[in-house]
Amino acid sequence: MPENSSSPRNGQGGTDHQGPFREIQFRHSREFVPILRSLGGSLLVSTYAAGKLAVVGTNADGLTLSFQNFDQCMGVSVGPRKLAVGTRHQIWFLNDASEMADQLPPRGSFDGCYLTRSSFVTGRIHGHELAWGGSELWVVNTLFSCLCTLHDDFNFVPRWKPPFISELQGTDRCHLNGLALHEGRPRYVTAMAESDEPGGWRPRKETSGCLIDVESGETVARGFAMPHSPRLHNDRLWLLNSGYGQLGIVDPASGTYQAVAALPGYTRGLAFAGPYAFIGLSQIRETAVFGGVPIAAHRDQLRCGVAVVDLRSGRSVAYLEFATGVNEIFAVEVVPGATRPAVMGPHFDTDDHQDVWVVPPLRTDPQHRP
Repeated sequence: MPENSSSPRNGQGGTDHQGPFREIQFRHSREFVPILRSLGGSLLVSTYAAGKLAVVGTNADGLTLSFQNFDQCMGVSVGPRKLAVGTRHQIWFLNDASEMADQLPPRGSFDGCYLTRSSFVTGRIHGHELAWGGSELWVVNTLFSCLCTLHDDFNFVPRWKPPFISELQGTDRCHLNGLALHEGRPRYVTAMAESDEPGGWRPRKETSGCLIDVESGETVARGFAMPHSPRLHNDRLWLLNSGYGQLGIVDPASGTYQAVAALPGYTRGLAFAGPYAFIGLSQIRETAVFGGVPIAAHRDQLRCGVAVVDLRSGRSVAYLEFATGVNEIFAVEVVPGATRPAVMGPHFDTDDHQDVWVVPPLRTDPQHRP
């Protein structure tokens, strides 16, 4: 049986508010907390329309859930010492300050800490996924149909585009949206169509989705319904066949696709930990975007939240569901080694979190720099 809770404000219980009052209620299966505890980690879940980054952790009492405000929160990437969070016009960077975690009130509540340090203004490029390749951040630039990186002199630096895209224009030609890295370099991407026309992915989105090999530029698999989140894990190539609500495996040599699990939502956002996959589930919006995709026939049955699939059996074994206040999940990322990290976003007033200063010791030499 599911357990029911009203939404927390920064993990303390009550109601979460942003602008117009919004109540976020959630429930989870009994298996969800033990699984997260067994992995010794936590989750970051971005919610595009609600504009929040949810921090999902555990403590001795059960599930902890806190929210930070990020405008149109999209791609999220966890690096060794840094988080990147993509939003409407910019990418925010949060530094790992876990050495301070045990000093945050209430003492002993946190075992990790991420503090907002800077942001990079890209403009509204619709950055769907972010991925750290070493110290370099790769961005899936959906509006300009390319993969890009960042440089202080530019809004973005285009690094790769599908061969069928003839020029860089902000017209969302193929809806490039997902990225799989291999040894820190882009290896596979997903797109909703092999189209070179502005908005050309829309007419046949229920069958035109594809998986592309970045190194060769070749399309290795076709026929997906709005695919997302390609990942290389345990020597297999995974992706979400979102329009079917599926997690599946692709054989890039033959282009064949095998569905592993069917889930009650539009699947977007995928992360792995131990023997489990954590998969974002969304309810679907207006029929102009989602009309014709297979799960639209079951619109009233779709959930919003995170499903946990046991990769050993292909079974969905646990879930976290948002009952009110959140309808769409964008990214799901695992934070390893921290069961309840404190995440402090850039909006100090609306998030109502404490002020934290990290300052080096005072030096009397005015020429000294940390």
